[in-house]
Parts: sequence; C-alpha cells; structure tokens
Amino acid sequence: MKFSIQRDHLLNALNDVMKAVSSKTTIPILTGIKIDTTEDGIRLTGSDADITIQTFIPVEKDGEQLIEVTSTGSIVLQARMFNEIVRKLPTNEVTIEVADQYQTRIQSGKSDFHLIGLESAEYPMLPEVSEETQIAIPADLLKSIIRETVFAVSTSESRPVLTGVNWKVTEKGLVCVATDSHRLARRIVSLENLPTNVESVVIPGKSLTELSKILTDSSTPVNIYMTNQQVLFKTEDVLFFSRLLEGNYPDTNRLIPDSYQTTVKINGKELLQAIDRASLLAREERNNVVRFSTLENDSVEISSNSPEIGKVEEEIQVKELSGEELRISFSAKYMMDALKSIDGQDVIIQFTGSMRPFIIRSIHDDSILQLILPVRTY
Repeated sequence: MKFSIQRDHLLNALNDVMKAVSSKTTIPILTGIKIDTTEDGIRLTGSDADITIQTFIPVEKDGEQLIEVTSTGSIVLQARMFNEIVRKLPTNEVTIEVADQYQTRIQSGKSDFHLIGLESAEYPMLPEVSEETQIAIPADLLKSIIRETVFAVSTSESRPVLTGVNWKVTEKGLVCVATDSHRLARRIVSLENLPTNVESVVIPGKSLTELSKILTDSSTPVNIYMTNQQVLFKTEDVLFFSRLLEGNYPDTNRLIPDSYQTTVKINGKELLQAIDRASLLAREERNNVVRFSTLENDSVEISSNSPEIGKVEEEIQVKELSGEELRISFSAKYMMDALKSIDGQDVIIQFTGSMRPFIIRSIHDDSILQLILPVRTY
C-alpha cells in the first residue's frame, strides 16, 4: 500500500475518527486507526466498540486532486502516535507506504518516520445497520436537538438507560427526551416521511455529544438509520455508528403537569444572568440552590444566602405574571442549563406549587420544553 495526500485533509479526517478511539479499551487493536486505501480514496476507521466513526477522503474533489494512490491495501496504526506524527509533520505533502511485516513509512519534507502497524483483518467489522428505517434531519437542526436535550441525561450508571436520550416516533413527530430524574428536557421535531416501524430507541448521551462535534452548521441532510442495537448517522463523507442502550425508557409524559397555578413570562437572558449572579453565593450544601419568589408589582425576586458568606437578592421585572403567589427553590445549575438550551429567548415558566415540578418553554417556540424538580429548603 502506498499513497500521497495533503496533510490538512488527512488531519481533518483524523480529528473526526479520533473521537471514537479510547485509550481505556480492553481490545488492543481498538487503540489503532484502520486505514483502507482503494482506487477511489482512503477510509479511516476508529472505534471503542460503543462508537465507530469512519471517514472517507476521495482521490478527487471539486476538480482538485487530494490523493495519489500508487498501490491499494490496508493497515492499522497506533492512533495517538499516528495522529501526533501527522499533526507535527513539516510540510503539507505526506507519503505513507506499507512494506513487509506491516512496517509503515511516513514521509514529509525531510522527516521520515517508521511505525510498526498491525494486521487490518484483526480489526472488527463495521456494525450491520439496515437502511430501510431512515430519518433525514438537516445537520444544523440535528446539532440543535442534541444541544437542547443531551445536557439533561443522567451521569450515574445506576440506571444506564437514563444516560441516553430517548428518540421516539409519534403522531406529533420525532420526540427527543432526556431526564436524570431531577430534570427533563424535551424537543419535538416535525419531520416528513418518518418511519412507522421504529417506535423508541435510546441513544447514549456520550455518542450524541461526540456526533455534535463532527456535524457542520449547514442544512446538508444527515441520514439516520436505526435497528434494535445500533444507530448510524451518515453524512456525505462520515459514517457515525453508535450502540443503543438497552432497557425500557420511563414514560415521561406523566411527569409533565397539565394545569398550573402560577405563570410567569420573563426575558430568558435577564433571568439567566440573575441566577448566575445569585449562584455565586449559593453554595448551600453544595446543591447550588437559588430561591425564586413572585412579588406584587409584576416582578420576581431571585435570592440566595449562605450562612458563612452572606446573601444576595435581585428583583427582575417580568412581562406578565398571573396566578397564585409563589416561593420556590431550585438548583441554579439545572435552571441555567435549561435557559441556555432555550438560547436567551423570552420564556414562559409555569408552576403548580412550591414542591411540584415546573416547566419552562420559549414564548416563540413550543417545541422545546424543560422541566425541573424544585428543592426543599425548609
């Protein structure tokens, strides 16, 4: 196997596949990256058994030659070392050649590296995913869906299914829900041609976070294929496989209240900044608890106190306030995460009492819903 390639194209592809490589794997060959060279271009594959990412660099793109293939073949090279070498090569022209015994030579300018590779046949095959069940979502919309939900997944392995985001096809569209049992984030997306044979899958939060780093901010469609064990996200030149989480995701619909006692319409950015300031003092039992109280003159008070440090109170004018008066305490971090996902828009917050879950939505967009459980402080 021998080919020459421009270093920046190789590095871009490596950046993507390295996101799937883990140094903690128990399968030694997965610490490597598989390189397949064909007449059409080269494929790089990285995997940690949970996530597998494959990128393709064509020989030619938009009339520009990116790769010169002298002979085809495949090899597995130690991922971290190969990545570091390519990153530090002196020129943009790189030639990679594999000789007997998997001896791999990497040349660029006057640099000449020799690495010992591994037999590519040992590398696991790509997971099988049926292409019948397909959903197409523009890349920028998919990034938004991930940003608006993934932060609410559980970080505890005691209930593994909660460490993922539940994607469910319903008559409303694609419903994406994450919860760690203290808060919940839900995004509903209206899409055409949704498959009817997929009801519910749970995609690991970690996989979605890594996928988000690879996606571009364009409207190019990402094709998504699902089976019982795997999901594949397919873009123009990247295949991103993830295993799915097993287990039944809890029915979260019953958590969302259907009647409210107090409703507040408020500027989301102002509220976020006030909670951020109040949280400076809110180190109470490390819960970072902030108090929210309605006042009579169409305003609310954000406050927190710490017996050792002091206290803070801040009044914010609201756009609309209706219903019963209310004092409620909640985690500043959870509230700030929820408001960030709504992206500084005006929000409507609906409460059903000081010890019941409350919901936050954008005034302009009903498709995003955040739910938070309050904290008992007395």
